[in-house]
Amino acid sequence: MIASRMALLQHVCSVPLARVVHRRPLSSIAATAVAAPSPSISVTAPSNSRSPHIDPHALLGMTEQDMQQLAVEFGQQSYRGKQLHHLLYKRKVKDIEDFSQLPQAFRNGLREAGWKVGRSPIYRTVTAADGTVKLLIKLEDNRLIETVGIPVEDENGSMRLTACVSSQVGCPLRCSFCATGKGGFSRNLKRHEIVEQVLAIEEIFKHRVTNVVFMGMGEPMLNLKSVLEAHRCLNKDVQIGQRMITISTVGVPNTIKKLASHKLQSTLAVSLHAPNQKLRETIVPSAKSYPLDALMKDCRDYFQETSRRVSFEYALLAGVNDKVEHAIELAELLHEWGRVYHVNLIPFNPIEGSEFRRPYKKAMLAFAGALESRKITVSIRQTRGLDASAACGQLRNEFQKDPLITESDSSESQPDLAVAC
Repeated sequence: MIASRMALLQHVCSVPLARVVHRRPLSSIAATAVAAPSPSISVTAPSNSRSPHIDPHALLGMTEQDMQQLAVEFGQQSYRGKQLHHLLYKRKVKDIEDFSQLPQAFRNGLREAGWKVGRSPIYRTVTAADGTVKLLIKLEDNRLIETVGIPVEDENGSMRLTACVSSQVGCPLRCSFCATGKGGFSRNLKRHEIVEQVLAIEEIFKHRVTNVVFMGMGEPMLNLKSVLEAHRCLNKDVQIGQRMITISTVGVPNTIKKLASHKLQSTLAVSLHAPNQKLRETIVPSAKSYPLDALMKDCRDYFQETSRRVSFEYALLAGVNDKVEHAIELAELLHEWGRVYHVNLIPFNPIEGSEFRRPYKKAMLAFAGALESRKITVSIRQTRGLDASAACGQLRNEFQKDPLITESDSSESQPDLAVAC
């Protein structure tokens, strides 16, 4: 089941984009792009070059400065890079051939050198009665990832649109109540694969995304570099405010400290799910390597470093962690480690094959009341998309355990398809 460097992040890299195009025929460039085993080719880079984590063939996720330099390296004037940036992030163009404002020679050069926009097709769309939309996006390697669009209309009639994005294909942490963990883990997402989820939600709703939460498939802290780069892009290029972005984690040793060093203005949401170490280990197996006291200390240090309040996510599981005694113990834990915390209670979303149950409303309200009476700020998350398999990983698990088989694969393998469509 199972959110960057932002405005303050300097987009530094070690591999100049020019290396695939500078003073070489485009035909040899295309050959190099095909033969290269990975985006990071070992070269001697100037001190002002960009990050080696950049996929050199995906335009999405690049800064305007990157694109200006790329244009110059293709023999174009730098303003072509500005046009390219506008086409990607304002007009949301999905194919290089549709960059009609750019010279044909520039477009041909980009394609021949192996460049692409970095947008993937939507494989399946499911819409719930409450307007929540869950998308399955089909990646280049035929893996499926989920992203969810959650619209909320305020009393004035204006809409807040939240995109819940994935950071990995699956998740290796295997929390006991999580549908994503049950579906296995494949790989980390690249930065453009994270950014494109937000653009896909905007395309479906024909509305600007106002909020982004890294609460989809995967553990963001296990893919922190791509998450930070995507966060920077969403903030600077897609222009979503830092305070409108939330990064969630179940807790990975040393990563909260790393995130704090970036001094982001985004919210850190920690998936706690239990008030003590023993119970937490039964719900979150990875907690065995990250004791609760160590996690709470890192959260306290995060607040001291960033002045940003930490939010604790707490999935309520009937008969497991939803008793008033658990709430009292949770309040004591939070008071021990500070007072600037918020608890977000999440009623369990039922998933097929799970032994866990959703608690009754009475139990939820009693839990919340016990926290409030002990001066803990608390909210109960409104459940959305129950009829759209909205729990993280549910829809993906319905369609895929293994990569989708393409039309070019042998017909002999067709009976083994793990896809029902």
